[in-house]
Amino acid sequence: MNKLISIDLFADFGMLKKPDTNEPVYLTFNMLHKPALLGIIGAIIGEKGFQKFGELPDYYKKLKDLKVSIQPLNHENGNYQKTIITYNNTTGMASKETGGNLMITEQTLIAPAYRCYFLLDFENPLHQKIDENLSKYHAEYLPYLGKNEFSVWWKEYKAYLEIIDFNFSKEYKIESIFYKNETVSKYVAAAFGRAARNEIETRFLYFERLPIRYNEDEKLIQYEYTDFVFTNTKFETDLKIENIKVINNESIIQLF
Repeated sequence: MNKLISIDLFADFGMLKKPDTNEPVYLTFNMLHKPALLGIIGAIIGEKGFQKFGELPDYYKKLKDLKVSIQPLNHENGNYQKTIITYNNTTGMASKETGGNLMITEQTLIAPAYRCYFLLDFENPLHQKIDENLSKYHAEYLPYLGKNEFSVWWKEYKAYLEIIDFNFSKEYKIESIFYKNETVSKYVAAAFGRAARNEIETRFLYFERLPIRYNEDEKLIQYEYTDFVFTNTKFETDLKIENIKVINNESIIQLF
């Protein structure tokens, strides 16, 4: 039996480090991505993280096929406020410079928040544990958003009674981020077409290239990426987005 649930995930700060950035500033992804979300869930249910170089952690191997959806909350046109923080790492292990002091400058998310959906298979004991811990607001290990000091918490656990495929019989708006499988110009035309002209609110289209999984064929455990879109506008029925679902006959999300 499958069960769709959601929680609202919050943090005071977050740093989802982009691995391709280094000096002078470490940059962060704006959106929560699936590998990071699986890490948070792994901590909540007590699965082990990275233990050995070149080896994927237990939580990822056990949860990589879990279908999720991510809906940004409390954002400004898809963006979260960010700040730059500079600090010293004086552990003596971070730098070979004299004194062992390393100065680090990082871009940091301020008050990121996301509604996270999970499609659980109740024949899987781990999925049962995810549901139990999330519904009871219990975590085995302290979950965090990218760094140990940026702990996360959640509220608004919710289970959904109905989930069906969207049939594109009417104009629609997707509440979550979703795969970009068309050119940017096609999304722009769809966002500002006939359906969008009936909307009053300011419309936006947000694009970000995000990690979707780890490349399991490499010992370095690099991310594999997919382009995502997030928007507050309606699309007409001729633009068909893959794997979108209607939940409780209300919201539309994409599970990936």
